[in-house]
Amino acid sequence: MKHLTRLVLSAAALLAGCAAQPPAPAARSTASDALWLDRLSWGATSADLATVRSQGRSAWLEAQLEPLAPAPLPGAAQAQIQALSITQTELLPLVQRLEAQRKAADALTDDAAKADAQKAYQQAMTQLAREASARQLLNALYSPRQLQEQLAWFWFNHFNVHQFKSNLRVMVGDYEQGLRERALGRFRDLLGYTAHHPAMLRYLDNEQNAANRINENYARELLELHTLGVGGGYSQRDVQELARVLTGLGVNLTDTKPKLKPAQEAQYRRDGLMEFNPARHDFGDKQLLGITVKGSGEAELEQVLDLLARHPSTARFVSAKLARYFVADEPPPALVERMAQRWLQGDGRIADVLRTMVASPEFEASLGRKFKDPTHYVVSAVRLAYADKVVLNTGPMIGWLYRLGQAPYNRQTPDGYPLDENAWAGPGQMTTRFEIARAIGSGSAGLFRVDGEARERPAFPQLANPLYYDGIAPRLAAATQQALAQATSPQEWNTYLLASPDFMHR
Repeated sequence: MKHLTRLVLSAAALLAGCAAQPPAPAARSTASDALWLDRLSWGATSADLATVRSQGRSAWLEAQLEPLAPAPLPGAAQAQIQALSITQTELLPLVQRLEAQRKAADALTDDAAKADAQKAYQQAMTQLAREASARQLLNALYSPRQLQEQLAWFWFNHFNVHQFKSNLRVMVGDYEQGLRERALGRFRDLLGYTAHHPAMLRYLDNEQNAANRINENYARELLELHTLGVGGGYSQRDVQELARVLTGLGVNLTDTKPKLKPAQEAQYRRDGLMEFNPARHDFGDKQLLGITVKGSGEAELEQVLDLLARHPSTARFVSAKLARYFVADEPPPALVERMAQRWLQGDGRIADVLRTMVASPEFEASLGRKFKDPTHYVVSAVRLAYADKVVLNTGPMIGWLYRLGQAPYNRQTPDGYPLDENAWAGPGQMTTRFEIARAIGSGSAGLFRVDGEARERPAFPQLANPLYYDGIAPRLAAATQQALAQATSPQEWNTYLLASPDFMHR
């Protein structure tokens, strides 16, 4: 009891400091290089720190922004990903298989059998979403392309969809994978990808958007959240006109083509589950953001997406959001303006915008001062504990993220999870983080328990590793050093480190 009381008191002292302003970052050193890596990855590792120290920051960054060769995950991580249904089956047959299961369940006349079959259908969809979460976490933990993985999370959050609407649990893995592949390219490609993906079209109801039955949901969020931003210079009339542009763009889960008039046949297009149905499109001319969009069918959308992706308001809005994610809750306006200008000069090429951001004095001055959101906290803790030993079960991590309020694909509203400290630094959040720190620091916390095995293979993280001595210890605050010195076991020492204010910041 005495030991538990002391542990709780020490934890309380650590947690009380988590919301306090962290100390100013040290001068350029191995410790500052570790902080630099913390900011640009899902958590620094000994291997990455050694690379930065031997080759320099610029070489590491360029390898992240312009990868020249494939970057496979460790074999144990890649094997887990390859075994997933979402990896082995394309989206169209996967969705159609689940649709057939749903229809078969709904057709049953026996109430008990129908309830069981419908439950099995729901469980199958949930399992596919869980597979997507596992793949996302394994990539975040072990992919050599750490910056790309951070951006894959960022873009999903920016172009957010909610897994529990309709059958989106089947689609979120495919949707995320496409964002990952485009994460460092042009914003226009990201915008076009999301505008045609069935997950977005279904989430924001555009499959219900047709001539004379306008649904403005997607048009509104496309302007407000995806491109121009609030105050970006658009009006309610622009929302209405964009909704007209988007008519006819929807989702078809079947192999059946709609019946069309001969004159409409050439306008019809199908790509996987996405369908442009000219019979549902408003072919009248539109007035949008001061220009005339001639009624020409699907080509209207391409014209409008070009306009939005290259608009100065989009450059500023998305640059500010990138800076909020990577630099500060209130990003410096001068930095945002330089990023936006680079955006406009480089046709929205994300890698160029990030180069401008990382090279800035504002970025360097911010190191160690950005509070970790739940995903950064959980992933960085597991990377510190098991960077060299691939976890075999991401289930505990998914559970922790649910407890912390930032589970993958689970933000119900289209604005995505908040990126500022105020959303994640409450007392309840800190208490839960301490419990997670203790679970990781005291053992493997179920991360190596494989289905079908009665007991977990023992694993004990050694956090006092080269990364700790070279990159973490030199920048620890006095209060954290004192708490670590009072630890009576390696498990307690691990817990204090992972629960410290220093580790809560990046």
